[in-house]
Amino acid sequence: MALSLKAEARKDTTKFDIKQLRVKGKVPAVVYGKKVAATVITVDQKELVALLRKSPHAVIELELPDGGKQPVMINEIQRNPLNRELLHVDFHQINMDEPVKTVVTLEFIGDAVGAKEGGILQIQLHELEIRCLPSEIPASITVDISNVGIGENMLVSELNVPGTIEVKSDPNELVLTILAPQKEAPEDVAAQGKEDKTSDVSEETKEEQTV
Repeated sequence: MALSLKAEARKDTTKFDIKQLRVKGKVPAVVYGKKVAATVITVDQKELVALLRKSPHAVIELELPDGGKQPVMINEIQRNPLNRELLHVDFHQINMDEPVKTVVTLEFIGDAVGAKEGGILQIQLHELEIRCLPSEIPASITVDISNVGIGENMLVSELNVPGTIEVKSDPNELVLTILAPQKEAPEDVAAQGKEDKTSDVSEETKEEQTV
């Protein structure tokens, strides 16, 4: 596993103690699973933020306070709704030989032919829900949109996903679509023509006044 994180023991659980931990750059957390009894811990805020930016759904090798290491995944993150500060994290210990459910980012590549022709590309889905062994979780799933034309769309069922991965998202869910370019409404054209005529009259009036 490429991602690792060190946990420290946490004994004090009062609101004041937890607030002081955050001031010191620590994030309160808990880890639990079949092989790990529910344990309150803290992790370094900077390390956790860097990990979340890199791969929020990846398997993490968590070094526990007793010195042991366990593969875990982030189950839940609590944030301050105002400033998005990390308040608490739940780590779920997993078994590497048992499938897990998670989500993976969709990475769109290519220039859609429909967009080149003036169509409007609208991406509706950015993450795909999957189930597979922890070691099979990809960093992302590539979606080639080069051949999508105006008026066409792409569904989950059309994605090219490795055979070792089971897709849990609805196969009929819309991934993206390319809308036809919007035409100028008749009333807009009429209004523009009226503005042009008004402008011409104004220019003529200015010329007459000048003369």
